[in-house]
Amino acid sequence: MIESHLALRKAGEVEQDIEHNFSPDVVLLTGTGVYRGHDGVRSSSAELSRYLGEGTFQYRQLLVEGRAGFLEWAADGSAGRIRDGADSFVVEDGRIVLQTIHYTVNGD
Repeated sequence: MIESHLALRKAGEVEQDIEHNFSPDVVLLTGTGVYRGHDGVRSSSAELSRYLGEGTFQYRQLLVEGRAGFLEWAADGSAGRIRDGADSFVVEDGRIVLQTIHYTVNGD
């Protein structure tokens, strides 16, 4: 399930990812605030796009244990780069119900 989320994001299929992989009641906890529901996922994704610009992601480490997951990631974009991305996930009934997101954007 988390693998599906990551594959769809790498492919730029944000809407398909949201509909397929996120609970309608999902909660995202981030360094910039709390986002709720599918609209919250869209807002969080748009925020990252504004900071990064067009870019590519590297998934460095993915650990899954039961209903929990942890991802370390990096990204290179036209507006900035990220070296310290870290997300955690809670999955219930095949959908993400909670996600934490941390990253620092460094300008190029």
